Amino acid sequence: LEVAEGLARWVKARTDRSDPVHMERVLNFTEQGGMNEALADLYALTGKAEYLATARRFDERHYAEPLARGVDALKGEHANSFIPNIVGAAREYELTGDPVLRQVATFFWTQVAGARSFATGGTSDNEAWETDPFQLYDELGADSHESCCTYNMLKLTRRLFGWEADARYADYYERALFNGILPTQDPGDGMMMYYVPMKPGLYRTFMTPFDSFWCCTGTGMENHAKYGDSVYFHDGSGLFVNLYIASELDWAEKGVRIRQETRFPEEAGTTLTVRAAKPAKFALRLRVPGWAAGPCGVRINGRALEAAAGPSSYLSIDRTWRDGDRIEMALPMGLRLERLPDRPDVAAVLYGPLVLAGRLGGGEALTEEMVSGKYGPAGEPVPVPRLDAADTAPREAWIKPVAGRSLTFRTEGAGRPADVTLVPFSRLFGERYAIYWQRGAPSR
Repeated sequence: LEVAEGLARWVKARTDRSDPVHMERVLNFTEQGGMNEALADLYALTGKAEYLATARRFDERHYAEPLARGVDALKGEHANSFIPNIVGAAREYELTGDPVLRQVATFFWTQVAGARSFATGGTSDNEAWETDPFQLYDELGADSHESCCTYNMLKLTRRLFGWEADARYADYYERALFNGILPTQDPGDGMMMYYVPMKPGLYRTFMTPFDSFWCCTGTGMENHAKYGDSVYFHDGSGLFVNLYIASELDWAEKGVRIRQETRFPEEAGTTLTVRAAKPAKFALRLRVPGWAAGPCGVRINGRALEAAAGPSSYLSIDRTWRDGDRIEMALPMGLRLERLPDRPDVAAVLYGPLVLAGRLGGGEALTEEMVSGKYGPAGEPVPVPRLDAADTAPREAWIKPVAGRSLTFRTEGAGRPADVTLVPFSRLFGERYAIYWQRGAPSR
């Protein structure tokens, strides 16, 4: 704490020399990252108002003022300078109650998650937002989806859920975690990605152990601690189960442990077991995902629960829980297409929460020089098949599971010139891939 306060005093003394106009110029020329969040946290720890005042000096007015008016002026902005600044604004709201800061954070999240994100939950191209809202086709690049952006969007999403327990936040968190974080670490050697190419026909590139320490290397080490983050939340009356990840919660205030056992998404369901020294009354709120392909049936101690809830909401079970109570929940998954808003003839294929990537092969041609120590891939993408099935055809009629291979699918009579195998994006390494597919002839 002594060291942190010493640094904060230095930052205050240094920035006090700048008037507001000069300070804004300085912030526009650099990635100030989470300085406002760090200083606001220091204020929360110490109660020293000068740290909060210094934090507010790192709020970029040209970022915040349009958002406060409900205006998306993000085009041309550097994404991973912007997102941490909004995380800091959210933290400042928690400490000040300023409703303008809340508007800034929530409107920003709505725009990025809803109008500027790929199917994976990632965002940005060439580290920036280069287009207007809902214009994503031209963002499908070799240098898109900077992984630091996904990490910081998860930080912001966690804060916003703490303000309002809206299942939309948890839906986004799951999407970005499974498809934007999990695929960014090489399972062979642990190396991290910087860009996650969204342009079809390209391949992954990774850092090296000693010669490429980037921002997304440092953040990348934090990325993979996220799997135990935001699984559970609670309020004064109950528990929210947001993510279906095998885990155990020690809820000391209630004297309760909740053990979640699941192989999701390998299996379409989860089981929670209550351990309690004495009966405990609380509401157990199970997220019904927005992607659910049918009713998420629940059984308690083997008996079906008659209550139900719609997609992107919570099924709340308010009762007195006893040691050994067992809750089983079905999580039915189905195939669907997510079309680009500006190009409905271009779509990604998803199964439940999982983005499916097409295996395009070519791994034998990916040399060490092409893959290692690079921000993103070089060279042109390989040609990618079109998927020409009629829009009226059920997905299951032309995308079929491969027998004996979990979460593996193959198109049937739909690929032009050839059908393709589809697997979760988080599993496809060491070859070229496609996430977005041309559906029939281009619309422009």
